[in-house]
Amino acid sequence: MTPDELRTIIELGESSRVQFKERLTDAHALSQEIAAFANCKGGQVVVGVNDKTGALRGLSFEQIREYNEITAHAATNNLLPLIAVETEQVRIGSEMLMVITVPQGSNKPYKDKNGAMWMKIAADKRRVTANEEIARLLQESGTLYADEMVVFGSTSVEIDSEQVHRWLEKKYEGTWESLNKSIDNELRQAFLMKDDFFTLAGLTLLGTYPQKYRPECSIKCLALPGTTLIADTFLDSEPSLYGNYAEIFRRTMSFFERNLRKVPSGEGFNAQSQWEIPAVALQELVINALIHRNYFIRAEIRIAIFTDRIEIISPGTLPNSLTIENIKAGTSIPRNPILQQNAQYLLPYKGWGTGIRRALQHYPNIDFINDTERQIFTAIIHRKVS
Repeated sequence: MTPDELRTIIELGESSRVQFKERLTDAHALSQEIAAFANCKGGQVVVGVNDKTGALRGLSFEQIREYNEITAHAATNNLLPLIAVETEQVRIGSEMLMVITVPQGSNKPYKDKNGAMWMKIAADKRRVTANEEIARLLQESGTLYADEMVVFGSTSVEIDSEQVHRWLEKKYEGTWESLNKSIDNELRQAFLMKDDFFTLAGLTLLGTYPQKYRPECSIKCLALPGTTLIADTFLDSEPSLYGNYAEIFRRTMSFFERNLRKVPSGEGFNAQSQWEIPAVALQELVINALIHRNYFIRAEIRIAIFTDRIEIISPGTLPNSLTIENIKAGTSIPRNPILQQNAQYLLPYKGWGTGIRRALQHYPNIDFINDTERQIFTAIIHRKVS
């Protein structure tokens, strides 16, 4: 890191990725900071900076040696599992500072020596105690998938037989009458049922009313007369859309049909009209939200149509190390692999990480926001203002 780069970091102040320490005195306290960074997106501890004023408080040779020992002790003896951190010294003017760089952990959750888990919240850290947050950390490490978890109480009595037949017919490319398949065996082999209960993937794809058990597996749609959510009246407001995902998808597209402008597809007198935004782009974004959202966050997907844009808001940020640039390039890291694998038989879903690319191909005027503070991912489809 160059002095100019570090100077810029200090000038910007503390954040969820940067922490200032004037001095290091306690390996246990430092291990909590390291755990908090590792359990989130990683970050840097800059030692030799006052956290209230940003004033530089340079370190001596002896302090740097001592602080390297404290850091090594914190990362190896006060943290489980172990994580490799890097230290470097950077001189700004006459002041020598130390930078501890913590990567995002690949084996979450990380705990201090007392078994406590920590996460960054803006510039602060807090202890993790909620089961859902612990589950999210396990999900990010790839050791737990929400879609394969059992939804207790949801038995095969609540199965949508027509959806099951459609799933099997598409999967095996034959008619239901000719397949001669055991539904129970097929559901279990596909991890859509376990121990006589639906998994989350099975419930949302094949259940008659998934929201009886998981009300957040729904979409809320609004159409507004302006450019903000503050409005006395709505142009169109759907109650939360319930049903299995094929039904929710159908009703969401009907909502777009009611509320988007129709434009001519060509210049001829007999040119047919089409939506102002290509339907295929909206289909890809809605399906992307249903399949790739974070199901450990108990919130529904929200769609808002404003006069200048459409927002599709999904619970959860991009998984692991994915970035917006990655997904635009077609990189995909499955967050819900069972749901992803089986949705292709019931929804117009291709997989292979092509959804975002296909949406942009048909309508490039789309922006994406990966909001790590609010834990939401938003697709913004800009409308042409008439």
